[in-house]
Amino acid sequence: MKIPDTIEFVSRAFEPGEVTILPGVFKDAEQADLKYLLSLEPDRFLSGFRKVAGLKTKAEKYGGWESRGVAGQSLGHGLTACALMHKQTGEPKLQENVNYAIDELAEIQQANGDGSLMAFDDGKKIFAEIAEGDVRSQGFDLNGGWVPWYTIHKELAGLIDVYRYMNNAKALDIAKTKADWAIAVTAKLTHEQWQLMLGCEHGGMNESLAELYAITGDKKYLDLARKFHHDKVLTPLAEGRDVLPGLHANTQIPKLIGLARLYELDGNEADRKAASFFWNTVVDTQTFANGGNSTGEHFGKPNMLGARLAGDTAETCNTYNMLKLARHLYEWEADAKQQMKLADYTERATFNHILASQNPKTGMVIYFSRVGQGVKKDFSTPFDSFWCCVGTGMENHAKYADSIYFKSDNTLTVNQFIASEVKWAEKGVTVRQETKFPDEAKTSFAVASQTPTRFALRLRIPAWAKDAKVTVNGEPTGDAVAGSYVELNRIWKTGDRVELSLPMTLRAEPLPDVPTRQAMFIGPILLAANVPEKKIDHPVIINNDQPLDTWMKPAGELMFTTADVVKPAPIEFKPFFRLREGKYTVYFDRFTMNEWDAQQAVFRAEQERVAALEARTVDRLDIGQMQPERDHELVSEKSSTGEHEGRKWRHATDGGFFEFTLGVDPAAKNELIVTYWGGDENGREFDLLVDGQTVGTEALNASKPGEFFDKTYAIDPALTKGKTSVKVRVQAHPQRTAGGVFGVRIVRSG
Repeated sequence: MKIPDTIEFVSRAFEPGEVTILPGVFKDAEQADLKYLLSLEPDRFLSGFRKVAGLKTKAEKYGGWESRGVAGQSLGHGLTACALMHKQTGEPKLQENVNYAIDELAEIQQANGDGSLMAFDDGKKIFAEIAEGDVRSQGFDLNGGWVPWYTIHKELAGLIDVYRYMNNAKALDIAKTKADWAIAVTAKLTHEQWQLMLGCEHGGMNESLAELYAITGDKKYLDLARKFHHDKVLTPLAEGRDVLPGLHANTQIPKLIGLARLYELDGNEADRKAASFFWNTVVDTQTFANGGNSTGEHFGKPNMLGARLAGDTAETCNTYNMLKLARHLYEWEADAKQQMKLADYTERATFNHILASQNPKTGMVIYFSRVGQGVKKDFSTPFDSFWCCVGTGMENHAKYADSIYFKSDNTLTVNQFIASEVKWAEKGVTVRQETKFPDEAKTSFAVASQTPTRFALRLRIPAWAKDAKVTVNGEPTGDAVAGSYVELNRIWKTGDRVELSLPMTLRAEPLPDVPTRQAMFIGPILLAANVPEKKIDHPVIINNDQPLDTWMKPAGELMFTTADVVKPAPIEFKPFFRLREGKYTVYFDRFTMNEWDAQQAVFRAEQERVAALEARTVDRLDIGQMQPERDHELVSEKSSTGEHEGRKWRHATDGGFFEFTLGVDPAAKNELIVTYWGGDENGREFDLLVDGQTVGTEALNASKPGEFFDKTYAIDPALTKGKTSVKVRVQAHPQRTAGGVFGVRIVRSG
């Protein structure tokens, strides 16, 4: 780095390659990821780049998102993943593939002639408009394109990582040229135009440009990084104000990672405050039991998680980025209590979300880590998904070594219990952590040192390990107090061995707003249970709050069977990270016997109503949410989105509209169900059309104040005959408003 960090670090994480993952569950996940990375063909990722540059393609592009408006983002993630995995495993084919891709990208960039490098259609048109000051965005798009800066960031980050971890100088040249192009594109923009543009998701552009500044020493990259500052979100966060409810979650997290990196480079205190406040706010008020956050990709009201379990919870990209941010924060943090909080979160998220997001038999990953009741993990396919979470998924399982160990001048801190070996080059010391954790509630450390060396081995004793014990060479030592660190400061020599016992007990963790809805843990490990595929009623726990160990009995490695307090039938709990197929439940409702007698009829009736509606549903659109709207090809004029009572809405004004595609069942009579807010009134007059034919006209008049309500519209069977989808339009009358619409679905007539 030509530009050194200016802040004082309390500790530093080890770099890729300095820590090796040893056999165990994490090694299995790493190897599955390696196998998947080796199955991918560079030319298929490069196809879109060649097409945009006017060059002949060499292979068919991949499917899924790589054939849509974010084409190219997967190549960026793949470059980073291969660079990290090569550091971990030394696999030569990874280097060969990456070097080939970089050579190709250099040729493509030269063919473009302006320094640009992109794989998505209309990219040149979009950025030509922006260069002239024509900036248009409705939040989820920029000049009609799908998050173009977000995609540019992934590519830029991948190039920088290939330079850093694979010593490929050509990758740095491409990155600099690409960044110079970005400077030229944005040179004429006013501050107001910048802020309008930044309302569209732009990934961590500030982070990559800050990194480029650190590598090259060229201040123009720092200046551009500072311009990628979204005032509407980042300014209040720096002031300690929570503005997160209703925001698209993963749009925000990379912005804060960028501020964290900028703080390290120039010490701007506002950047530190924003990054720290954001991370703590998300962990304290938005996070589920598995360490994930968001429902339908969005933040909700603080600590109001109970009503948000039914949707697509815990996007995996979010947790990938929250872990990156935690790593930065830990390196600055001097307070042991906050260090413990950061390390606890890293443990929770690593075991219960990241590890749980992959099927190690196939290497496939999940988008949403659903933590509700009667939900499923939907795994990617090898060559036709390429969601954002496939991209981060390529990286996730190549970087388990990332935050196990931290070092300072004379201290080696152990934060995670993962079988691994760390080489502390400055001390001439190697420490090998041998463990089968969590299947065995213990770990050990074998020291090898070139010469006897004094340093402190600092071990994290988690809050869940109430009776932890430490021995050095068989002798008990120190006070291992749960929720603190124990320091073993001595002269270490080859052959010294430390044993750490980590007793794990069962515990329940309630939701903050629904204390009777609880997730079960053994130590730090989240437990879940498969539930029958076709049963309507979800399992509930009916007792008088007896301790878990009185009704959950051991049944193998971290598995537990239940007594008859679980209705309608006993279930088997297992670690969430080992649960891959079938329906499952994470959060369980607990009732006392008296409560159940009083509430079971209402509880079961609501479950049956929801299940019956889902069974009738052909397709649905979670309105106002970026990915579902993209998936349903939503287009609009004079339309915007917002949030009310924790739910997203979309409306259109003054003759505007929004239109989208929904699936239908050609063999059944179909109906359109639209959800409204019962308090809406005053000029909300609009039509609902299916394939151009009006199926309903509305004039909302506050008919049901204080509640949401559904309205059903019959669809003429002639409109769906022989079709699998239709266009649904919500059309405002002149000088009137259409909506707000809070949800929409097509169902088979009941």
